[in-house]
Amino acid sequence: MSDSPAARLQALFEGHRLTPTQRRIAHSMVRRAGDVPFLSSVELAELAGVSQPSVTRFAVALGFDGYPALRKHLREVAPAEPAAGAPGESSYNEYQQAVLGEIENLRHLAELLADPGPVERAGRLLASSRPLPVLGLRAASSQARGFAYFAAKVHPDVRLLDEGGTMLTDRVDAAVRAGATVLLCFALPRHPREVVDALAYARDAGLTVVTVADSAFAPVAKHSDLLLPAAVGTGLAFDTACAPMLLGRVLLEAMCDGLPDAQARLEEFDTAAASRGLFVE
Repeated sequence: MSDSPAARLQALFEGHRLTPTQRRIAHSMVRRAGDVPFLSSVELAELAGVSQPSVTRFAVALGFDGYPALRKHLREVAPAEPAAGAPGESSYNEYQQAVLGEIENLRHLAELLADPGPVERAGRLLASSRPLPVLGLRAASSQARGFAYFAAKVHPDVRLLDEGGTMLTDRVDAAVRAGATVLLCFALPRHPREVVDALAYARDAGLTVVTVADSAFAPVAKHSDLLLPAAVGTGLAFDTACAPMLLGRVLLEAMCDGLPDAQARLEEFDTAAASRGLFVE
């Protein structure tokens, strides 16, 4: 695991049962890891969109006497100055700021991938499951659909689960009966209750759950055997998901490494596509 400020913060939060409000605070701290040791409790509360007493309760939940003790600890383990903004950053308009926010999310993802172990493990799990159900509802449906589209080029049996309702558990049951051992889930805010319920059901049915979520503290975490975080952008009216999309492609690469015939399948598809004139040059 990278020894970045974000990684050290995540290690601090691991093993604690956090409420949804506390998970929001933790997520905000990870995203602003370089600045957090220098923020007051009021500033952190504003950053996370919670009340100041919630920040105090969060610090106590982590085992500190209060927020000052937590901030003192953070300054000791990460005694760096806050990162300086880019030249002219204050002159950026809201659209540029949203793009810069996504670039920062991608940098954070790159730091997490300094330890490739979790992604490599996830790739092996996905490659081993026949069939492989891929779940994503509402905001995450496009992530699941994109992954399933490309995964089907190399994996013999990918089953997209992008519609909720009473049929969802039926389709999970069908995948288990067909031999599935792993379910891949893309979970993005706002997190639908039926996704949380579906993951709980999948684990009870014996599936190993691999989840790509916006935070290690997302509501789906407690129902995931392996959670891979990738932050979403919040600078626009609707969240942006560049980092989760890229993490999905990284997972595809890791899955291909676990499928010995992946390259042969890709070449077979290319040959068939050329003979059918499927794409224009």
